[in-house]
Amino acid sequence: MRSNYCGELDESFAGKDVVLCGWVHRRRDHGGVIFLDVRDREGITQVVYDPDTVESFAIAEGVRNEFVIQVKGRVRLRPDGTINPDMATGKIEVLGKELVVLNAAETPPIQLDEHGSVGEDIRLRYRYIDLRRPEMIERLRFRSKVTNTVRNFLDDHGFLDIETPLLTKATPEGARDYLVPSRTHPGKFFALPQSPQLFKQILMAAGMDRYYQIAKCFRDEDLRADRQPEFTQIDVETSFMDEEQIMAIMEEMIQHVFKTHLDVDLGKFPVITHAEAIRRYGVDKPDLRIDMELVDIAELMQAVDFKVFSAPANDPASRVVALRVPAGGSLSRKLIDGYTDFVAIYGARGLAWIKVNDIDAGVEGLQSPIVKFMSADVISALMQKLNAESGDIIFFGADKAKVVNEAMGALRIKVAEDLGQVKPGWTPLWVIDFPMFERASDGSLTSLHHPFTAPACDAEALARDPVNALSRAYDLVLNGTELGGGSIRINKSAMQQAVFQVLGIGPEEAQEKFGFLLDALSYGCPPHGGIAFGLDRLIMLMTGASSIREVIAFPKTQSAACLLTDAPSVVSEAQLRELNIRLREPPPQSE
Repeated sequence: MRSNYCGELDESFAGKDVVLCGWVHRRRDHGGVIFLDVRDREGITQVVYDPDTVESFAIAEGVRNEFVIQVKGRVRLRPDGTINPDMATGKIEVLGKELVVLNAAETPPIQLDEHGSVGEDIRLRYRYIDLRRPEMIERLRFRSKVTNTVRNFLDDHGFLDIETPLLTKATPEGARDYLVPSRTHPGKFFALPQSPQLFKQILMAAGMDRYYQIAKCFRDEDLRADRQPEFTQIDVETSFMDEEQIMAIMEEMIQHVFKTHLDVDLGKFPVITHAEAIRRYGVDKPDLRIDMELVDIAELMQAVDFKVFSAPANDPASRVVALRVPAGGSLSRKLIDGYTDFVAIYGARGLAWIKVNDIDAGVEGLQSPIVKFMSADVISALMQKLNAESGDIIFFGADKAKVVNEAMGALRIKVAEDLGQVKPGWTPLWVIDFPMFERASDGSLTSLHHPFTAPACDAEALARDPVNALSRAYDLVLNGTELGGGSIRINKSAMQQAVFQVLGIGPEEAQEKFGFLLDALSYGCPPHGGIAFGLDRLIMLMTGASSIREVIAFPKTQSAACLLTDAPSVVSEAQLRELNIRLREPPPQSE
């Protein structure tokens, strides 16, 4: 139906007849001459109709935005003074000879020819219109190209693209499963996979050696800007490679993607331990574009006459830190009070601060309600340790270590963003030596990553001191976002059962839930490991989008609903009877 895409035309087409198909982006009537901006996936071309083509001119008078049309005409150079440098096709136009309306359109709820803000609910409800916007087309095109680059890289390095099942068994991977009732097995359920984790390990046991998949994954969890109930990950697993080798090849892949699509040389990725990341930045995914770091000051605060500091300073389970903000003395009291409310989200009960007005004036050059609780010697030692300068502000965190890390780690990022202290560019890094387990709210131990991650110690040491056991896990972090997480896996049944034991999963439960995995490990499973990258997050970062919903064709809302199809939806009683399911009325929600 067409000879060319709109965006393909340039001066080299002058004098040639073309056939274009697309949407009317904008219609303008200029004193008897009608201009149609025709848009397709590749761009926009201006088409001109004059009254000499009587039939087509009459049709052009009646078309409106988003009509689907076919244009036949001849390409010509635009007259002097009418060139549009803002359009890729701005040096040419098409003199229309014929015009066919392929489909008329009602007035759209989203005007694509105007730069107006439209609510996300409207955009998701009419996603098929929203996706016509050039920026959305470009993001999905970019996503397609990156995915193709990843596939080609992994293919060239001997990885096999193997699909794993979407109907599987529920496994404990840190979030709720989406359950699928089975009609043929009454009362039983499949689960949609949170990841292909167990199947890719079994592929290693089967001798596939190197596997990858652009995999759909599902997690029934609370959502944030970078979370979706269904998401896509670049899933990789390989045998007979240790963590350094896996990290090296995955680092090469990410470097290749950035060089190919952004012409960015990421350089060598630094490596830091989990403990160092928490100590210096409060989080295990630090943004290295921010120079500020947390500094432990407990030894200076153990004897001060200020229990807010001295009590946690003398508690091994607590932490006292300072965050020096260069040139932060300009922050208003209103902003500081706002930061106090901000850290309260993370459980902090307050936010102490000191403004350094004049470092050379000693105590007299400081402005703070807490200075009176500290001796001149303590203040002097504090300023020296922090390398404080005039014009700085210093924030303090003092509480249980988890609260301090989360609150001050988040504050570091927020203050840097507010003061414009986030440097441009890209700062990737690897974080290694994660703890094997973390404490749940009830005091029990849970896997920090997942229960199939190999510990860095033997089974006896693991059983003797599980709290301090480290794992052979590694995360790739980019600009403060966890881009990928991986580990060396457990490849021996005895070690897997030892980890289950620490997690309170006894032999019978382990056999019931994971018998197929334990059997696979016992029949000659090779050493293996892998990683999974969040494709949606990667594209979000590379395109500068505000959330992963901007780089997914049909995302869900933050309440896990699809506004386009109105899903999830009610099903009929007949369908429920077939599945042997009876619904209960949900308990009333408290106001």
